[in-house]
Amino acid sequence: MTARQAPQVRTASLKKALLTGAGALVMFFFLAPYIQMLITSLTPSDELFEVPAQYMPSRLEFSNFIDVWTEAPLWGYLRSSLIIAGFATVLVLLVALPAAYYTARYRYRGRLVFLLLVLITQMFAPTALVIGIYREWVAIGEILPFAGVNTYVALIIVNAAFNLAFSTWIMVAYFSTIPVELEEAASIDGASRLGVLRRVTLPLALPGIITATIFTFIAAWNEFVVALTLAQSPDIHPLTEGVTTFIGPYRVEWQFLFASSLIAIVPVVILFIIIERWLVGGLTAGAVK
Repeated sequence: MTARQAPQVRTASLKKALLTGAGALVMFFFLAPYIQMLITSLTPSDELFEVPAQYMPSRLEFSNFIDVWTEAPLWGYLRSSLIIAGFATVLVLLVALPAAYYTARYRYRGRLVFLLLVLITQMFAPTALVIGIYREWVAIGEILPFAGVNTYVALIIVNAAFNLAFSTWIMVAYFSTIPVELEEAASIDGASRLGVLRRVTLPLALPGIITATIFTFIAAWNEFVVALTLAQSPDIHPLTEGVTTFIGPYRVEWQFLFASSLIAIVPVVILFIIIERWLVGGLTAGAVK
C-alpha cells in the first residue's frame, strides 16, 4: 500500500463503519417496539401494574404463550384470518391478472382513464367508507343471506376490493417490462394465446405476481376496521379483532395481548422468508428500462 492509498483506505473504512452504525441504529428503532412487546409478553401478571414500574421483569413467564391459547379461542381467530386473507388474495389474482395483462399489452381507448380510476380508488380510506359498506352488505344480505353482514363472503370481497387496484398497478408495471417479442416468438412456434401466457409470460412475471400476492395477503391479514364493522359473531372474528378480547373495561391483560400479537406476526414472517427472493424482483419492476 502506497502513502497516497493509505488515507483513501482509512476514509473508506471510516465511511463503512459510520454506515454500519447508522444502519444498526435505524434497525434498533424499528425493532424496539417488538422488543418491548416480547418483554411484556414474558412478564408475570402481578408485575405489570407495580408502582414504580420496572422495565425488566424479575423472571420470564414463558407460560404466557401457552396460557394465551386457553384465555381466548386463538385457533378460531387464526382460521378466520387465514380464510379471509387466503381467499381474498386468490380473488384479487383472478381479477387483477387478466386486467393487468390486457392493460399492459393493448393500447385500447380509455386505457389511461382506467388506470386513473384504479389509482383513485386507493385514495379512499376504509374508515371513511365503513358506514356505506355496512349498509350495502345489509341490503345484499336481505337478498342473499349467505353473503350479508357477519359472513366470510362479505369480508373476503371487501378485502379483495380494497387491494385489487394496488395489485393491478404492480402487475401492469411488471408485464410492461416483459418484451412482447418473446410472446411473438412463441406464437410463431405454434403456441396459442393461452399457451403463450401460461408458458412464457406468467413464469417471467412471477416476481410481480408474488409481490402482489404478499401485499394483498398482508393487507387482508392486518385489516381491522372492516372486520370490526362486518364481523359481529365471534365465530368469524379474524385475529386482529380477536386479540381485543384481552382489553376489558377495567383491566387490560397486557401479557396475553402482546403474546397473541407476536403469534399473529409469525405467519407473515414465514411467508416473507419463503418468497423474499421474488419479492425484491417484483418491487424493482419497471425501475430499469
